[in-house]
Amino acid sequence: MKPFKRGLLLFVVLVFTAACAHTDSDTLPSSNLDRIVQSGVLRVGTAASMPPLNMLNKSGTPIGLDMDLARYMAGAMGVELSMVVKPFPDLLPALEAGEVDMVISGLTITPERNMKADFVGPYHISGKALLTKFKSLVTSEDIEKLNSEAFAYTALESSTSAALVETLMPKARLVTAKNYDDAVDMVLTNKVDALVADYHVCVLSLLRHPDAGLVSLITPFTYEPLGIAMPPGDAHLVNWATNFLNTMRESDELIKLKVKWIEDPSWLSDLK
Repeated sequence: MKPFKRGLLLFVVLVFTAACAHTDSDTLPSSNLDRIVQSGVLRVGTAASMPPLNMLNKSGTPIGLDMDLARYMAGAMGVELSMVVKPFPDLLPALEAGEVDMVISGLTITPERNMKADFVGPYHISGKALLTKFKSLVTSEDIEKLNSEAFAYTALESSTSAALVETLMPKARLVTAKNYDDAVDMVLTNKVDALVADYHVCVLSLLRHPDAGLVSLITPFTYEPLGIAMPPGDAHLVNWATNFLNTMRESDELIKLKVKWIEDPSWLSDLK
């Protein structure tokens, strides 16, 4: 081949390669954040059954602290928000399968969960409490007294509450529930002795059933940091969400959301 033709061929190959590299960088997302922005939609997984963090209103629309936080995030990204409602045990598998971009659903940050997903937060600190009809259960100062074959507890399936019962009350019978409505109903109908749940769930249940004879341990006896679950290994998305959450915290917007959903019960009338 003549030098001119060889030079021309080399030039064409270099131009083609550069063009391909340029096209890839412009059209293929380099992180989940880029893909979210390009799609124009942020998909957030939630159980929508854990008031006041996430629940459905009378029209079937997810509302709550988690939903407002997700809405703020979508607005900051300049995209639409799509809430993907799934049973609590299915949320992290949905994140692993790429069905959602993140999960905001009262998820406690635990070492086990952190091995499967990255977490940003905490955005709220909760703790476990008891909801029961038996005052003696919530006034006991020794948790070992709750560990008895005479007691039956309910907790949300695949939750840290269920793990707590299995660890600290192994002698007791554990009946898991798909959602908190079913769990509270077990307490109301005397199918179990108590519900183990985040303290705000217990407080809310007292407000919703004021004449049912329910009592609760208002002071949480565990430390539960709630975080936003992200796909593992995406430093860009985690960095963005961390900075966003820090801004929400420092500007007091996060405090305002907590006051709205945790301290002001006016939204109860809009529950489904």
